Amino acid sequence: MRLQDKVVLVTASTRGIGLSCVEACAKEGAIVYMGARNLERAKEIADGLNEKGYRVKYAYSDATKEETFVSMVEEVVKNEGRIDVLVNNFGTSDPRKDLDIAHTDPSVFIDTVSINLKSVFITSQAAIKHMETTGGGSIINISSIGGLVPDISQIGYGTSKGAINYLTKLIAVQEARHNIRCNAVLPGMTATDAVKDNLTEDFKNFFLRHTPIKRMGLPEEIAGAVVYFASDDAAYTTGQIMAVAGGFGLATPIFGDLADRANARG
Repeated sequence: MRLQDKVVLVTASTRGIGLSCVEACAKEGAIVYMGARNLERAKEIADGLNEKGYRVKYAYSDATKEETFVSMVEEVVKNEGRIDVLVNNFGTSDPRKDLDIAHTDPSVFIDTVSINLKSVFITSQAAIKHMETTGGGSIINISSIGGLVPDISQIGYGTSKGAINYLTKLIAVQEARHNIRCNAVLPGMTATDAVKDNLTEDFKNFFLRHTPIKRMGLPEEIAGAVVYFASDDAAYTTGQIMAVAGGFGLATPIFGDLADRANARG
C-alpha cells in the first residue's frame, strides 16, 4: 500500500498504459481519478474497480479543449482537497501523416507537438498550483523511447516527447523547493491495443529484433515504474528520464545482426 490515501490523477486513462496506471495505483491504496473524454467508458471501468474494493473516480478532459486540462485538475481538488500525484499519460500522433521532415505537412508537425506539449504543460501547471500549498507532490510524465532515439518517421511525435523529457527536468529543478518531484517514464514498444492495431507484424518483428529483451513491454510494467515514482520510495528521486523499453537504444546500431549471428553460433 505504497500510495495509501494519496490522490492520483491519470490522464487518458480508459485503456492501455493509462488504464494500467489507474489499476496499479488503486491497488496501492490511492484514490485515483481517471482523466477521460468518454465518461461513460470511465464510469464503467471505475464501477468495476470499485466493486473490487478500490477507490476510482473520473473527471472530464478533452485534449482538443485545452481548458479542460485545468478544469479536470480543479474538479479533483474540489472533491478531495488536494492532488498528490499527476500522471501525464496523454499523447497522440497519426503515423499516416506524421512522417519524416521531407514529407510531413508543417501543420501536422505543429499540431502534434502543440497538443502533446500542452497536455503536459497546462495540466502540470494547474496541479503544481495546488501541490505548492499542500506540501508537495509527484508528477510523472509518460514520454517515449522515441524522445531519446531519433526515428525515420513520426517527427512530430518524437520531437514532442523529446521536449517533454526536457520539460520534466525543468519542472524537477524549478519545483524541488516546494517538495514537488517530476520524473518521466519512457516506454518502448508496449503491447497496447493501439500498437496491436496500428503496426504491422513485419514492423513489430523488426523493432523487437533490435530490442535486447526480445518482446514487447506490458502496460503493467510501465505502470510499475509509475507507482515507484509516485511513492515515497522515490522521495529523493527527481528529474529522471527512465526508459522502460527492454534495452532498446542501448546497444550498437547493428545489434540485431550481431544477435542473429550469436544465436546461430549457439
